[in-house]
Amino acid sequence: MVRFGKTVCDVGTDHAYLPSYLILNGISPKAVASDIGEGPLENAAKTVRAYGLSEKISLRLSDGLWNIGENDAEDIVLCGMGGELMVRIIDETPWLRNGNKHLVCQPMSHAEDLRRFFIENGFTIEKETACEDSGRVYIAISAYYTGETKAYPPGFIYYGMLPVSTDNLARAYVEKQAQRLKKRTDGIENNEDLFAEYKLLSEALKDIERKLENADG
Repeated sequence: MVRFGKTVCDVGTDHAYLPSYLILNGISPKAVASDIGEGPLENAAKTVRAYGLSEKISLRLSDGLWNIGENDAEDIVLCGMGGELMVRIIDETPWLRNGNKHLVCQPMSHAEDLRRFFIENGFTIEKETACEDSGRVYIAISAYYTGETKAYPPGFIYYGMLPVSTDNLARAYVEKQAQRLKKRTDGIENNEDLFAEYKLLSEALKDIERKLENADG
């Protein structure tokens, strides 16, 4: 999803494997590898030195994007963290509200929080994809800021732009979201105090089921 020829910032880079790969394969000309911890940055520095990329990868100690400037990168990659943390990082970075910036996000959990934030704050989800590693399905989301907001079906935050009709991994991921919602709605169905949540999740679940049924057709 990272655009060819664009500078990239890998937030939470750990060993800097991703920016190193992008540069070694001619996808990105330069990169910023940032992390909140000094330990991970030391690991990143070892990788950068090992591949002779010191002039092309800048290491940055940063909480989210606090120590990253608007002109440092065009593609921002957020991988290996929860959707709630991604929302915080994006929301506190005003310069991401720019159509020239591109977000690539791989939420490990609560992807629905990230999608909700995007659609409520003028970001457009361009594409989503799914992949499998060690038996677990992961998703990645490509998004841009457009300033436009529009209504979406109640289940959209759970299936987004995943190609459930053509990709078995994407479908498996969405089916798992449906199972999660079913378990939650069954658990709170008779709780009057949680009726509002029950109604909301039930509508989302019905929409997801329709999405999966239409994919079969």
